[in-house]
Amino acid sequence: MLKVLIPTIMLIPMTWVTPQKLIWSSALMHSLLIALISLSWLHNTCETGWLSLNAFMALDPLSTPLLVLTCWLTPLMILASQNHMKNEPLSRQRMYITLLASLQVFLIMAFSATEILLFYVMFEATLVPTLILITRWGSQAERLNAGTYFLFYTLAGSLPLLVALLLLQNTTGSLSLLTLHFVQTMPMSSFADKIWWAGCLIAFLVKMPLYGMHLWLPKAHVEAPIAGSMVLAAVLLKLGGYGMMRMMTTLEPLTKELSYPFIILALWGVVMTGSICLRQTDLKSLIAYSSVGHMGLVAGGILIQTPWGFTGALILMIAHGLTSSALFCLANTNYERTHTRTMVLARGLQMALPLMTAWWFIASLANLALPPLPNLMGELMIISSLFNWTWTTIVLTGAGTLITAGYSLYMFLMTQRGPIPPHLVALEPSHTREHLLLALHLLPLLLLISKPDLVWGWTF
Repeated sequence: MLKVLIPTIMLIPMTWVTPQKLIWSSALMHSLLIALISLSWLHNTCETGWLSLNAFMALDPLSTPLLVLTCWLTPLMILASQNHMKNEPLSRQRMYITLLASLQVFLIMAFSATEILLFYVMFEATLVPTLILITRWGSQAERLNAGTYFLFYTLAGSLPLLVALLLLQNTTGSLSLLTLHFVQTMPMSSFADKIWWAGCLIAFLVKMPLYGMHLWLPKAHVEAPIAGSMVLAAVLLKLGGYGMMRMMTTLEPLTKELSYPFIILALWGVVMTGSICLRQTDLKSLIAYSSVGHMGLVAGGILIQTPWGFTGALILMIAHGLTSSALFCLANTNYERTHTRTMVLARGLQMALPLMTAWWFIASLANLALPPLPNLMGELMIISSLFNWTWTTIVLTGAGTLITAGYSLYMFLMTQRGPIPPHLVALEPSHTREHLLLALHLLPLLLLISKPDLVWGWTF
């Protein structure tokens, strides 16, 4: 663990002592090395149980793919931010990279924590750098409103979780993930127990976000700078899914009765957010709402608690992280050239940037879950396990899948096809940096097809 954590912490002082002209290239090289070292975690020699275990941190097949995704994303965020940060004062550029590095430190500690209280503290700590990124480097005056929404939604959800965890500590005497599996489950008979159950899950459902608690997400995504959007879509939403998977084992036997409304909300959210996407004019807002739909499927897969549901949820989280982040990078490349996120004003870009259209095409197809991409593996496993739970879910999941295909193609056709609007003159050509950035998003996605057991978690 420390071979990745210590270099990540050292990225912060390195950023402040590097000369100005080397600051971005050295930060990129340093974080890319960390990402490459983290790939060694995927070589999981023990089939079950924990790996590289110490007093506070450990790896297991559930946390490893999410940790590698976190480490892989930091160099990509640095690569994506270079262009629009180069005109900022030097101290702000350094502060920006420092925030990204601190966010990675918190995420690594959250995903590898064996103590649930350490996980909770790091889960909350990720709020601070993200909030600063949104409110300081956001694009419009609306960013303060977005930051307020983000802060209060997350805090209102996670305070009951802290009380629930302290109650659990009081009852069982331990909050270690290593021992909680073996503790006798509570009888869960009184109304207070049901409130405790809800307290344990609400924080994660807000973070995912579940439909109905999702209003902070489109605002935060639209106002955040490119690195903020990438880390929100790719990793921070996954904290909710990961926390739910970890807590599920301690919440028996209540879940099978109490989870109905949440599963219905999650699946209804897939259809509703898809329908909202079909009438979006703002490109970033469309991608943000599509994230809510995909995470609704993940929530449904986790809440029915079958091995297939868990595996599908983990595969879809990893696949969605790479796809959604790639789509935000593509939206950002468009924005840097056209200075608008409105799709009607920036269409027909295939004529001007034909190679970018290839990336748009692959990312859009990944978003609508084209076979044989991992997105389809995850969605199929979740849909089939939901169907096995009750056949009526096929109505919502089927409609959601069709609508997802509809808005993904709508997004692709609106941005790429048709004539170039007359006001778009002298567009900058696409850079090698941007092609590298998108290749590093979509190549891992394509390579996962050949070895999906790296990301399928606890199912063997």
